[in-house]
Amino acid sequence: MLVDSHCHLDSEKFAGEVDEIVDRALAAGVTRLLTIGTGDGPPGIDCAIRVAERYPNVLATVGVHPHDASKCNSRTFDDLRALGLHPKVVGLGEIGLDYHYDFSPRPVQRDVFVEQLKLASDLKLPVIIHTREAWDDTIAVLREHWSGPGVMHCFTGNPEQAQQALDLGLHLSYGGVLTFKTAETVRESAAMTPPGRLLVETDAPYLAPAPYRGKRNEPAMMVESVKRLAELRGMTFEDLATLTTNNFERLFPRSQQPSDYTEVSDAN
Repeated sequence: MLVDSHCHLDSEKFAGEVDEIVDRALAAGVTRLLTIGTGDGPPGIDCAIRVAERYPNVLATVGVHPHDASKCNSRTFDDLRALGLHPKVVGLGEIGLDYHYDFSPRPVQRDVFVEQLKLASDLKLPVIIHTREAWDDTIAVLREHWSGPGVMHCFTGNPEQAQQALDLGLHLSYGGVLTFKTAETVRESAAMTPPGRLLVETDAPYLAPAPYRGKRNEPAMMVESVKRLAELRGMTFEDLATLTTNNFERLFPRSQQPSDYTEVSDAN
């Protein structure tokens, strides 16, 4: 049984198909999905919760992506604090820094990142970190402002960067990039990641693994990434699935708590 530790079921690319996508994931052995609650940014930061409430096997996060940092105001952080108490919410994210597009000014990204780290600490929630072309600044912020649990989502760095994240106590999550022909450095990082810090994800609908590269990704496709990761680490598929599921449950302890929401089963 696998857990997709990072997907975006609220994406417009999945509009009208989420039932089928969840069913295909279950059929492929992906028994739980963590859908990420950043959406299009404030004020719609409850998007993942609305999806998760419909499915017993779907969990949610809340957070403001660095792209949307400039949309934040004081009300945003009040909303995040309230939403972080929802029984389907297991983490805060994805949060961090993204210097590829600079959709929000870099100082604003940093301020919003720091504020959300403080909020996650108050709520006792693990964080899901996004970093793109901002590695050094991301690590610097985390060293100064974070000492709790978290994960570098869709990790694509080299072994030196992997060790920097591991030294901060973070998990590393690997997805479809691991299967790309040009991603040898990522595979080196995946091979050296300690067993207890390893997670798997899709980042669906993005970054589909080979042989689906270029197509819309979805949670069922993560089986291909897990096969490649198991091969790299000299493990069976089943043992790697068990390992990463257990790691997910330890990192996100709320994922093991029963939810008050049973809308799907009630409706059926």
